[in-house]
Amino acid sequence: MFYALAFEFYLMKALSIVAAVIAIMALVDAVRRPAANFVREGKRTKPFWMAMTGAAVLVCGLTALSNGGGGVFQLIGACIACVYMADVKPAVSGKGGYYPY
Repeated sequence: MFYALAFEFYLMKALSIVAAVIAIMALVDAVRRPAANFVREGKRTKPFWMAMTGAAVLVCGLTALSNGGGGVFQLIGACIACVYMADVKPAVSGKGGYYPY
C-alpha cells in the first residue's frame, strides 16, 4: 500500500510541475505578443490573457510548491494555460488562426 501512495504522490507532483511550466510558458508568450495581434485575430484583449495566464501561473505554481494536491483550482489554471497555448498563441503569432471568409 505504501508504494501505491508514494507512486500517486510523485505522479501528482510531476503533473503539477508540468502544469506550472505550461502556465509560465503561456504567460511569457502573452507578454511577448503585440496587443494589436489579439484584436486583429478576433481574440480577447492582451490584458485579459495576461491576467488569466498570470492567475494560472499563481495557482499552478503555488500548488506545485505545496505538499497537498491542487484540486480543482489547479485543473482550471492548467486548462486556461492550455487554451491559450492551443488556440490563442497560434492565432496571434501569425502562424494560423482566424480567417473570415
